[in-house]
Amino acid sequence: MRRTLTAIAALLVFAAAGPALAQSSDLEKRFDAQISPPEMSAWMKDLASQPNHVGSAHDKANAEALLAKYRSWGWDAKIETFSVLYPTPITVGLELISPTPFKATLTEAPIPGDESSSRTADQLPAYVAFQGDGDVTAPLVYVNYGMPADYDALERMGVSVKGKIVIARYGAGWRGLKPKLAQDHGAVGTIIYSDPRDDGYSTDDVYPKGAARPANGFQRGSVAQMPLYPGDPLTPGVGATEKAKRLKRENAPSLLKIPVLPISYGDAQHFLAALDGNVVPAAWRGSLPITYHVGGSDAAKAHIVVKSDWSQKPIYNVVATLKGSTWPDQWILRGNHHDGWVFGASDPLSGNVAMLAEAKAIGGLVAQGWKPKRTLVYLSWDAEEPLLLGSTEWVETHADELKAKGLIYINSDGNGRGFLDVGGSHAFEHLVTQVADDVTDPQTGVSVAKRLRASLQVGASQTGASEALKAQAKVAADPAKDLPIDALGSGSDYSAFLQHVGLASLNIGYGGEGSSGGVYHSAYDTWEHHSRFVDPGFAYAGALAKTGGRLVLRLADADLPLQRYSNFADTVATYLDQVKKLADTKRETADTQGRLLAAGAYKLADDPTETRGDPTPLKAVPHFNFAPLEDAVDHLKRSAKAYDSALAAKGAALSPDAKARLSKLTQGIEQTLTPEVGLPGRPWYKNLVYAPGTFTGYGAKTLPGVREAIEEERWADADQYSALTAQALNDYAAELDKAVKLINGG
Repeated sequence: MRRTLTAIAALLVFAAAGPALAQSSDLEKRFDAQISPPEMSAWMKDLASQPNHVGSAHDKANAEALLAKYRSWGWDAKIETFSVLYPTPITVGLELISPTPFKATLTEAPIPGDESSSRTADQLPAYVAFQGDGDVTAPLVYVNYGMPADYDALERMGVSVKGKIVIARYGAGWRGLKPKLAQDHGAVGTIIYSDPRDDGYSTDDVYPKGAARPANGFQRGSVAQMPLYPGDPLTPGVGATEKAKRLKRENAPSLLKIPVLPISYGDAQHFLAALDGNVVPAAWRGSLPITYHVGGSDAAKAHIVVKSDWSQKPIYNVVATLKGSTWPDQWILRGNHHDGWVFGASDPLSGNVAMLAEAKAIGGLVAQGWKPKRTLVYLSWDAEEPLLLGSTEWVETHADELKAKGLIYINSDGNGRGFLDVGGSHAFEHLVTQVADDVTDPQTGVSVAKRLRASLQVGASQTGASEALKAQAKVAADPAKDLPIDALGSGSDYSAFLQHVGLASLNIGYGGEGSSGGVYHSAYDTWEHHSRFVDPGFAYAGALAKTGGRLVLRLADADLPLQRYSNFADTVATYLDQVKKLADTKRETADTQGRLLAAGAYKLADDPTETRGDPTPLKAVPHFNFAPLEDAVDHLKRSAKAYDSALAAKGAALSPDAKARLSKLTQGIEQTLTPEVGLPGRPWYKNLVYAPGTFTGYGAKTLPGVREAIEEERWADADQYSALTAQALNDYAAELDKAVKLINGG
């Protein structure tokens, strides 16, 4: 993704905008002077002082405390309340019935030296939201991470999970996919545990000596089928107001049917040690001091029971606004959620306190006489953890206004020590790079951009580095190119903005060196843990505030659009190359498997002393019609290059009226990527370039209508969505063509 300004054009733009840039630099220095890491630490300590899950007293108290802060800083702030389905546990239980009875603990004991963890009164026990209530006893089967490839391996081992309770370890894919796949394969219950190989004593000393997960720690979470749609399961596509029309719970497609519970690895060892059957493949073996077996016989049986309160619960979104002085109907939106599974220090309050620091500093600038040209909307979401409830319901309620007025949504979530990480709309790569060049890394004193470029290059030089990382490193090594940003899937509050209403979005944060994974969604995600192991001194909270603040300030006052569309066009071209390669690889794989099955090779290659089965035959893969997409990408690249060149050469000289019209024209361009048809089988997701994967959950699938059709052997959908995606890209390019005409005086 090369920068599209030539050296001369860049100098011309800089010279024309010199006074404005100097003013911006002064503004940002005054902004930076107000960022206080000790203040952010104190805010977190207060906000994380009690359990903070949806429906808790402290969750509401935090919303009211945040409201008071925004108002004290000069923002016009309010709380918007929604009523959502949110189950809470009445009864949970898990026992090993045979061969040796054992009862799982399902609670987390306080940690010495961590005062917060001793506040157990209002904590949720081991629980995942939106599972199916049930009371079942059945044999156990170990399914590794419980991902699609693991079920393929079980098929080859001749093991079925039908009528069984599966036990899966966290990792390798989104939590909710594990019980969904188990349910689809006929299982009657699911247990999920954290293996010490992934985030326990194999990775670090356990808490409190180190950051890793202790033996009795477990991960709460949601298992609703977010790849279908996020938000209230009973009101898909509609804001969950008191009077909203709701589905019956039994008809809500995002809810599971089987009971699910998370447990600790201390408890999981008893269940896994009881299993017999095949010894598992090497890649399935964790770090518990046992031999891992698949199980599946009647030798090891478990009893799982879950009963929930399925009532509606109120949620509290804090909405704070500063009205724009020049373009009040162009909104810059900035958000981070405030609810947690227990105390929620790292997830999400580490990001929320940085956003608070931004809001306070911006309020200080307003008190000094500055006014944003565009309207700023800061949003502290509730109920993100269960299913992106607060943000989704707000977006669905305000969808028409957001489409008319929204320019960009900037999200953050958890934050820690380490490297800048940004994902989102690739037209904003250039802006992200400019901001990263101007934020100082707290540990090294260089810019966060320079440190990230170094990290990508070193990582790509290591043995086993992925091709994706190598490609990013090649871009990062060239200072004339913008920093590559990631595509967004889901898992945080940008989803409804980007993937439902088509608003350009960025997700920003720091991490990679601070360690919060071992306490993720546990009772040990506390201020004490965060301040020791994740972001000591809250230095990177300050870096996040300065990053988010610069993005907001520059977008608020820019007279010209800050998007550079060649970055987006080049990125989409890369996605198309990947999809074409996927089709060729899948075709070769199916051909190879067919030959092996016909020759009986799988049976001959298997150990005859162990149970086995042949793999399910893959479908023959046809050749797809990618011509519409290829033509559309070519159109997009031409239009993007023309726009970026025209803006560089003539943008600064445009009249104020022309600049305003150009800004308005480019404001809604991302909406062309979200036609009403949406994705096959899940039309809530409308973005045809970025989506969470059906079988990845949080992980992004790019050009998803085409890519997933090929992956899932839906051949007709592949050709249909090649044409639909091409139309969306052509519409996007047509808007750029209009912008070029405007810039050129047409």
